[in-house]
Amino acid sequence: MRYEGHVIRPPSEADSLLLQATIGCSHNRCTFCGAYRSVAFRIRSQAEIDQDLAWAARHARHQDRVFLCDGDALMIPQERLRAIMQAIARDLPWVRRISLYANAGSIAGKSDADLGELRRLGLRRVYMGLETGDDALLRAIDKGVDAAAQIRAGQRIRQAGISLSVTALLGLAGAGDASAPAAATAVALSQMAPDHIAVLSLMLVPGSPLAAAAARGAFLPATAMDMLQELRALVAAIDVPRALLLVNHASNHLPITARLPSQRAEVLARIDAAIAGRQALRPEALRGL
Repeated sequence: MRYEGHVIRPPSEADSLLLQATIGCSHNRCTFCGAYRSVAFRIRSQAEIDQDLAWAARHARHQDRVFLCDGDALMIPQERLRAIMQAIARDLPWVRRISLYANAGSIAGKSDADLGELRRLGLRRVYMGLETGDDALLRAIDKGVDAAAQIRAGQRIRQAGISLSVTALLGLAGAGDASAPAAATAVALSQMAPDHIAVLSLMLVPGSPLAAAAARGAFLPATAMDMLQELRALVAAIDVPRALLLVNHASNHLPITARLPSQRAEVLARIDAAIAGRQALRPEALRGL
């Protein structure tokens, strides 16, 4: 397999075959992200993808999941994406799940029929970065979309029968009380009703606009306690019929994996213990992206 630049995948795709169908991110303007700043977005040729699949057919027969990289593989035009997924079925017939990152814009670019076709071709999970449900914060981080559009996009993925994993990012409001953004994020997540809710904690990435703003004093980062309070407010307000809560990313101060709503009380008790100093936090040296 050949990879260009930084290849990023969700923690739950650690054992998946990573197929780099695109290079970079189609949006690439979020102020907190520095992953693809120096990379121009492009779709790899079918010939390149076929060569990687030929390699995988020989050397990756034990991997039954494929994750399509990079930052937004759903941006690939339907005809091209269909060909890629058909090639996966042809060359790796043992693969039972294909997953990818998507954003509200790329989801909006697919019709309901398109999404249904992708589901039939093996697309089983879409990872979507909500970040926050607060429209003012979405503008501040240059997400390029409001909460309502993200909610509609997430609902359409679920309606297509595709599993939805949505990411929220603690700390975007900076230091101090973030209960209002947490409440807005909880509303958005509740309306999207994802299968998985992944919560990460903001870490300033060198070279990102937000890191530059912090360096000049224009952005004051949230403390660990600020983010724990935000997490508590978020967990307390999420209203979903069933979801797996994943606060298990390396960036998080307090790793948590739980089912909502059944384990909500246990999660809140654990967060309260951390806020009170009775629960140890992950050492700062062990936090990372």
